[in-house]
Amino acid sequence: MTRAPRHRAAVVGTGHRAQMFTRALAARPDHLVAALCDPSPTRMAFHNRLLAAAGEPAASVWEPERFTEMLAEEDIDEVVVTTVDAEHDRYIVPALKAGCRVVTEKPMTVDADRCARVLDTVRDTGNSLMVAFNYRFNPVHEKVRSLLADGAIGEVLSVHFEWLLDVRHGADYFRRWHREKHNSGGLMVHKSSHHFDLVNWWLADEPQEVFGYGRLGFYGREAGERHGLRRDYARAHGAAPAADDPFALDLAADDTLRALYLDAEQDDGYVRDRNVFDGPVTIEDDMAVLVRHTRGTTMTYHLTAYSPWEGYRVMFNGSAGRLELEVEESRWQPPRSRITSDSGALHGDTAAEHAGGARLTLRPLWRPPEEVPLVTAHEAHGGGDPRMLDALFGPVDPQQPTDADATTHPTATERDGALALAVGLAANRCFETGRPVRVRELVPGVGEG
Repeated sequence: MTRAPRHRAAVVGTGHRAQMFTRALAARPDHLVAALCDPSPTRMAFHNRLLAAAGEPAASVWEPERFTEMLAEEDIDEVVVTTVDAEHDRYIVPALKAGCRVVTEKPMTVDADRCARVLDTVRDTGNSLMVAFNYRFNPVHEKVRSLLADGAIGEVLSVHFEWLLDVRHGADYFRRWHREKHNSGGLMVHKSSHHFDLVNWWLADEPQEVFGYGRLGFYGREAGERHGLRRDYARAHGAAPAADDPFALDLAADDTLRALYLDAEQDDGYVRDRNVFDGPVTIEDDMAVLVRHTRGTTMTYHLTAYSPWEGYRVMFNGSAGRLELEVEESRWQPPRSRITSDSGALHGDTAAEHAGGARLTLRPLWRPPEEVPLVTAHEAHGGGDPRMLDALFGPVDPQQPTDADATTHPTATERDGALALAVGLAANRCFETGRPVRVRELVPGVGEG
């Protein structure tokens, strides 16, 4: 029997998160990682070792400046973008114009102009763009959506969403490129887009107006000195003051972090282990936001990036009752010197140390509360990653059914990416001006009601 041609994929950006996509594509018989694109030959060599371990041939390696040339010469028909957030559109747009199917990590991009450029290109080319919002595929989140859609609490009138990043995972955004807003859009864009997409998806609605306040109150040089937490070093590697600092990341002590970042510094100068209590830090670590959706539902949202525990609480108030979700991803973090990627889940890929549980409570009017049975996992972002990958690329074994394919569980499109981005952009504008923002002022066509 003749084997069907394999999709020829390119992975653009070969840092920590890209490992998941490289392994996923290598595991699927109808996909081939044909090319890697990154400023660092060292990081691309690491990904080629992942391919070799999976029994796959080495991918060709390309510099970012030759991306368009790579698409043509390597006959690429599928592109996965996992670069610095502000660079996403740089690859999404030419890939769409070349006729490729494109998957991008969240957020889709980081500002209104880039968002418009992406949306215009999708419209003009008619080609496919998917945003990797893995939280949609978490079985707990799917259960919430099912209950709301079935009218378990009637009309949803308001939502409260509290997100807590602990002093291990939360601190990590202040060690790396994410701490500069021009790169990441801040946590309102980089991190909270997960949650804004979830709420839009849960409610089957669009955000219309946003107001909020944000500040840098824990991390950064000034706050670190004010709270007595600052040690005098620029980066942890080779710095004596970092040796017993519980906020320091030890790149040399972790094989993956050393290979991807410490050994790659000679290529592009990127430093992965900066002092969280040093400058420059241009993003916020404490944010309070109020969102009004087009059908009138309001959401209060609070992100804290320096909590003793990690997880989230979401409360839905409806005309027939209340639904409450609490997820403890890490109950607490012990102090230890020199954090490594093994000393807790820096990215949610593995189960966090001291992981807690999930609880979903339905409180109908005039009846006792009910505990809703849940199937939970802490690794792979609550079990969402493998199910998202099945929806994006098909199952690992085409003969085995999957419960999360693109037919039964549609993936997030460029419009979903714009809807999630719109809330974060509007919140950032509020932080600057102190005035509410209608999201259609930033992303035309969104939230018009």
